[in-house]
Amino acid sequence: MSGETDMNLVPLRKPAAAPIAVKGAAGQLSVALAHSTLAGRRGRNEDFVGATAPEGAELAVKGMLLVVADGVGGHANGREAAEFSVRNLLADYYSTPDTWGVAKSLDAVLQAANRWLLSHARKAPEKAGMATTLTAMVLRGSRYYVGHVGDTRAYLWREGRLTQLTEDHTWDHPEFSNVLRRAIGLDDHLVVDRTDGELQPGDRFVLVSDGVWATLTDGGIGELLARHPGAERAADALAFEAERRGSTDNCTALVADVVGVPANNLRDTLASARKLPLPPRLKPGQEIDGLRVLELLHESRVTLLYKVVRREADAGETLVLKTLRPEAGDEEAIAALVHEEWLARRAVAPCFPQVIGHEARAHLYYLMAWQEGETLKARLVRGHRFAPHEVAQIGIRLLKGVALLHRLAVVHRDIKPDNLQLGSQGQISILDLGVAASDSDEFREINNPGTPSYMAPELFSGQAANEASDLYACGVTLYELLTRKYPYGEIEPFQSPRFGQPMPPTRHRPDTPEWLESLLLKACAREAKERFETAEEFLLALERGAHRPLASPRRTPLAARNPTLALKLLAALSLLANLVLLMLLNWK
Repeated sequence: MSGETDMNLVPLRKPAAAPIAVKGAAGQLSVALAHSTLAGRRGRNEDFVGATAPEGAELAVKGMLLVVADGVGGHANGREAAEFSVRNLLADYYSTPDTWGVAKSLDAVLQAANRWLLSHARKAPEKAGMATTLTAMVLRGSRYYVGHVGDTRAYLWREGRLTQLTEDHTWDHPEFSNVLRRAIGLDDHLVVDRTDGELQPGDRFVLVSDGVWATLTDGGIGELLARHPGAERAADALAFEAERRGSTDNCTALVADVVGVPANNLRDTLASARKLPLPPRLKPGQEIDGLRVLELLHESRVTLLYKVVRREADAGETLVLKTLRPEAGDEEAIAALVHEEWLARRAVAPCFPQVIGHEARAHLYYLMAWQEGETLKARLVRGHRFAPHEVAQIGIRLLKGVALLHRLAVVHRDIKPDNLQLGSQGQISILDLGVAASDSDEFREINNPGTPSYMAPELFSGQAANEASDLYACGVTLYELLTRKYPYGEIEPFQSPRFGQPMPPTRHRPDTPEWLESLLLKACAREAKERFETAEEFLLALERGAHRPLASPRRTPLAARNPTLALKLLAALSLLANLVLLMLLNWK
């Protein structure tokens, strides 16, 4: 067996076509892997193949990653481009935030590899043109995900039928068999094809370079897969048969046989959470799982928050326990609570309450660190009058936290003074991720997002909440802190509001600086395109403040704000002018 394979599984370098069984714990994904790569008639193998199969929680969260790359043929640095791209993807994919979806993570890492290859080539003229095709596949939970650039291919063999999952990015050329139109390192603007689907036990995924598929054709690949049931034999057969039939290119095949698929997968925690009983309604002094209840902090239609203290090892450590009301523990509410805890564990920053582990937990709840302070809504209710400079400082701290959430691909969906806590040292904590949505593919929206008065106008027409609607809610929140009013008036639940122009804050607070008024009007604009595009842009405007203020927004003409009213006024003026003219004529 010739050729070199780099399979990024422990140990890193394994003989070609060595099978690797990746078996998770009960209920986890189970896969058998094998690979083979041959230089063929070429003197150098420019293909590169790799896979990473983590264990335990990381397998559930990030999944198993398989990659095949083919350095652009004939270029002295094609092999280096292929190896760099594969190794970079295998390493950096697992460094992306857990809250990112697979597609976002693959795209981010491949875009970074593309930029590096282009930059490297510009610095060294002899390396100009170094590029690679690449096909990556992630197997996670009960789904598969494909990211693809170039003319390597991914196939699915299911129940005796072969399906090509990728499209070849080549131009038809009269003199050459194929000319690449997309590759990593080929162009500043990299477009990555993505596809995904459900896994089934017995599925076989095949990643191959063009030296295999161009020689064997789909019919030959299907025939070999049908004859060789084991992953090792199949990978060997594909590479060797392509070489035997006279392939003029390197021949690489990676085969993944799906042995078992988890039945449920909301980060593999929802299934276990369903087995935990809900705590009964607790009173001060009662204990549960080694925690003593001090007081009930908050009660909503679905959830309960208690202030508790550990009874034993960490006596004196005050915590917050969040759980569901006993009568509200349906499947939807349980899923929401589990997802909220999962997101909260990943939002690690001083502006978020930190989740605290508790080995003695035997009921459905989660614990957070206790923080002294009160919500901004409570301050408003007490009659506190926030000065403009206080509003600006709160906005800066708020937007730093929102920017962090958005970098994690998390949309809060319910920013408002009730969910913002002001600490004793002036710090802002963003509370309640109960209706937050992440880029996770396993979790769908579970209830209606937001509170009407803080919801962006586009949400009332059925658009999904996103980063822009979070920023709108931040703007309304700061507007309310300053004026104790809403820019469009209070909106009641189930109301279908009509948005005109936001009321200038100076109507309620004449002492509002001009720069702050311009900023708040931009943040609360009716049209999304007129608002801040990112939390960082909003934050920068606040930090610059009066030193570099925003340009004051022009008043929209009446004809643009309300065309019907403008036409009515024009008609009335015309009628009035005609009456005056008629009276003058009669008077003469």
